[in-house]
Amino acid sequence: MSIRVARVITEVLAPGVLVAVLLLIVGFHAGGEPGVSRWWGAPAAVFAAGIPMAYVFRGVRRGRLTNHHIPEREHRRGPLVFGAVSVAIGTAALVALGAPRELLALLAAGITGLVVFGAVTAYWKMSIHSGVAAGTAAVLVAVYGPIALLAVPLVPLVGWSRLVLAAHTFAQVVAGTLVGALIAGTVFPALR
Repeated sequence: MSIRVARVITEVLAPGVLVAVLLLIVGFHAGGEPGVSRWWGAPAAVFAAGIPMAYVFRGVRRGRLTNHHIPEREHRRGPLVFGAVSVAIGTAALVALGAPRELLALLAAGITGLVVFGAVTAYWKMSIHSGVAAGTAAVLVAVYGPIALLAVPLVPLVGWSRLVLAAHTFAQVVAGTLVGALIAGTVFPALR
């Protein structure tokens, strides 16, 4: 039973899902300013989650990747680099189109996370699931204040799911959580 629940949590709170939802939420929030569309998060989500996940699913279909969570450390670097390039291109396009600063700050935090996790992945397998969950909670708190602390319990829940599924060690979950929270908790607020 716990394995089934862990699988559901791993899918529902997967990095691509959290990134897309967070970009939509932050874009909607940024659109609260007069004259700013609430829908800037949609194109950002395409570049930061949609295109990178399509690349991963294509890799799975072609047999280059075993599944969309990329459990083998040595297979992660390519998708992380591809994701960083996709986010960078999307960010450049959104800058040119005049996207709100808050959304661009979130994309910058995302690129930073992809670069850091990509560099570490060359040597060790931190939990990207845990990192994105922690980063999501940090950004929500920065945007909405203390009420967003309600999202914090999702972070250990994601970590638990990765441990139950034997996708990571405890150290990999803790490291991913700390790095994700640190990046999102510093880069996003500094740039917004």
